[in-house]
Amino acid sequence: MEKIKTLVYNDALEGSKYVAKKIQELIEKNNKQNKKTVLGLATGSSPLKLYAELIRLHKEENLSFTNVISFNLDEYFPMKPDAVQSYHKFMFDNLFNHIDIKKENVNIPDGTLNEANVVAFCNQYESKIDAAGGLDLQILGIGRTGHIGFNEPGSAENSITRMVVLNDVTRTDAANDFGSKENVPVKAITMGVGTILKAKQVYLFAWGEKKASIVAESINGAITDQVPATFLQKHKNTTFILDKAASVVPA
Repeated sequence: MEKIKTLVYNDALEGSKYVAKKIQELIEKNNKQNKKTVLGLATGSSPLKLYAELIRLHKEENLSFTNVISFNLDEYFPMKPDAVQSYHKFMFDNLFNHIDIKKENVNIPDGTLNEANVVAFCNQYESKIDAAGGLDLQILGIGRTGHIGFNEPGSAENSITRMVVLNDVTRTDAANDFGSKENVPVKAITMGVGTILKAKQVYLFAWGEKKASIVAESINGAITDQVPATFLQKHKNTTFILDKAASVVPA
């Protein structure tokens, strides 16, 4: 028996369309009541098909994002917003430039800060989420270390937005994006585990057999800070969205 609700789809597109429909329903319900919808968003390959479907819903079904406020999970540090590997650039290229979200409603951790100002920025990020009413829905991927956001092994359950040092496995996995592992930043700014757990609804995407082992551990393993995704077992409204390959428990 899974300790976290799990839905398995034939492929990533099918699973992504399911979550896009849930987001559409949430936004349209709130729009009718003139309420904001607060979305926590992720980067990487996992949500790409979700973002493509949200763009389609906007263009073909008139889904409006004008009342949406978004908060991104994380950003490398240091990182210029126009750099190829920037999560800021990723979000605008793959979603924000193609929908009607107000730019002032987009929130992404700032990779250009003076390091002395990072703590104050992180505290303000938390305050902005709270002031918006909290995250209505959070999208997550999962790393091979079990990280959610850049909450690496050892991250506390009550951790908030902060600067972190990236795990060696995480940097190895990012090496292709940067040309080599040596070019991958050692640090990042990330929402905390505690920040994520305060979201009203969480959807975690995992695609492909490379994710199967860590997915199985996250869903059924002991809750431990060594696999931060296991903390989602304590969340009342989390759903793992898997394709068939990610759902097969390795022998």
